Amino acid sequence: SSKIRNMEVQSADGFAVLEDCIGFSLTKTISKVEGKLKKGVLPDCQDDDIIPRVGNEMGAEAQIRFLKAKLRVMQEDLANIVFECRKKDDENQNLETRLKDTEEENSRLQRTISLQQSQTEKYKTLSQEANKKTEELQQEVTALEKVLQ
Repeated sequence: SSKIRNMEVQSADGFAVLEDCIGFSLTKTISKVEGKLKKGVLPDCQDDDIIPRVGNEMGAEAQIRFLKAKLRVMQEDLANIVFECRKKDDENQNLETRLKDTEEENSRLQRTISLQQSQTEKYKTLSQEANKKTEELQQEVTALEKVLQ
């Protein structure tokens, strides 16, 4: 995603060209291909369907226009993919932040639960001691009532 973040859109010959910061230049590559086409030398990749079979019958200028049009479509697709990747990256960042916050909240709640459980045990112990004391006092009251009668 850092590579996607470093991509910039620049303009060349009236259409957008995506360039990364490493120095790759799509404009230079296009110029090289245009030069080969003008000399009548077609690119090495004849089987990749860049230019349809009918394209072999087109002149160099028509092939250049066709390739530029195809390039524009591919650049739009790339720009859309880059946009979607950035959007997904932002969404992932948001989800990571939410996850971190949730984990912190969970940790805080676990500490609260532990504290409340220890307090509950403490109060159970105090309650048992109070009940024992109450029974002892009740027995003493009963004994004193017998003495009075």
